[in-house]
Order: sequence, then C-alpha cells, then structure tokens
Amino acid sequence: MLRALALIVPALLAFAVADRPGYDDKPVIPGQKWRVHDKARPYPPVVTPADVAGQPPSDAVVLFDGKSIAGWESDGGGPAKWKVENGYMEVNGTGSIHTTETFGDCQLHVEWATPAKVEGDSQHRGNSGVFPMRHYELQILDSYENATYADGQAAAIYGQHPPYVNASRKPGEWQTYDIVFVAPRWKDGKIESKPRMTVFHNGVLVHHDDVLIGPVAHANVAAFEEHPMALPLGLQDHGNPMRFRNIWVRKLDFTPAAD
Repeated sequence: MLRALALIVPALLAFAVADRPGYDDKPVIPGQKWRVHDKARPYPPVVTPADVAGQPPSDAVVLFDGKSIAGWESDGGGPAKWKVENGYMEVNGTGSIHTTETFGDCQLHVEWATPAKVEGDSQHRGNSGVFPMRHYELQILDSYENATYADGQAAAIYGQHPPYVNASRKPGEWQTYDIVFVAPRWKDGKIESKPRMTVFHNGVLVHHDDVLIGPVAHANVAAFEEHPMALPLGLQDHGNPMRFRNIWVRKLDFTPAAD
C-alpha cells in the first residue's frame, strides 16, 4: 500500500500548475511566500489513518507491537529484558529501557496500565515515565484517588508543569498518552528554542505547547546542556510492574520552511 502511495503522490504533484484548482493572482499570505489559495503550493503528503483510533497510521514507526521488544535496549547496556506476554511488555526490575532508533520532533502514542492491585501511595504507586530524547519526562503514575505533589502526578511534565486536569483511569485499566514533542534548538552552544509538549491523556488535553524549563530533575531545576537533535525515547523502571502496549511514533519536523 505504501509503495502504491509513493507512486501515486508524485504523479499527482506532477500535474501542471495550470491544471490545478486555485489562483496565481491573489495576495501573498503574510510571512509566507505563497499566495492565498495558491495553485502552485505543494500538496501535503498522503498519510492513511488507521481503521481503529489509536492504532498507528501509515507513516508511523511501530516501537512495540505486543510481540517483540526488539528495537529496545537497557539503559545499563545490552538488549531490553522486560517481560513480554499477552500483547504487552511489563517492567520486571531489569532497569529502564530506551529505543535503539533516535527521534527529535515527533508525535508519540503510548498505552500503559498501573498495577490492578494497589500498593503504596504518592510516588510509590504505579510510578514510571515516558522520556522524549531521554532528557525530558512525562510522568506516569497511578493518580486515581492518590495524592502526591501536583507536578509529579500522572501526565505532569515532571517537576515543571502539572497537567491541566487529572484524567486518570482506575488502577489496572489501560490508559493512553498522545504526545506532540518539539525538540530544542541550539545555536552556538546555547539554547535558542526550548522544547515544548502538547499532551492528551485518555483523549483529554492536559498540556498545550507547554515550554519545558530544562531536562528532568528530582527536587531540583536542571540546566539545559546541548545535545543531538535526535535521541532515543525512554521508558522508566521505577520499581513498579507497569505494563505498556501499542507504542508508535511519527517523525516530524517543526523547522520553519525556507522562504
């Protein structure tokens, strides 16, 4: 299917500009090089959405399909050793893991579940995290009727921004994060544009283009240090038997197009 699209889309783009709907005599849009309804403006690429909401679209990189943990490795080195069964992988005390592939700007979908049996409280109850670029953390926690500090509950950008609302499901129920992550930009060794996140937790908007103040830090504020434009995605082993499934990512590029 993707091969067919790869052949069809260039063919569409090859249509003579004169044959396309649109105009070539309208005002130029401020800040752009294109005119309003410009017939010469390139068409967006075709992406086929999944038949079922939450499943990966045609241009996604599937990071975990419920069968194999290949493509992940342990933060301590070597292949990831989390348990894989029944369509999910489970934290088992072997340490945090990260992808072998690297990403910068991206759309990330993660499904996770805290233990159905409630043990502990505050930060000791269903604790984990999603780490874009392994530097920044979106907190995972059992925050269903579980008090903790606001910037450490589920869907918090840890230590920085609490979620707008608590959209947590009950312990043991599957939950979703849909994340749009904008990577930082650097110039001459200094931060030029800070990273940002937009997040939906169980379909509820909990962050909109929130600017991060630095990499993740516990009980402290960390300073930015220049790092590559693409790095692995991480999942945390915080000692609780968390489960994950249906993880996929779309590579994006928010660099403004040249005029």
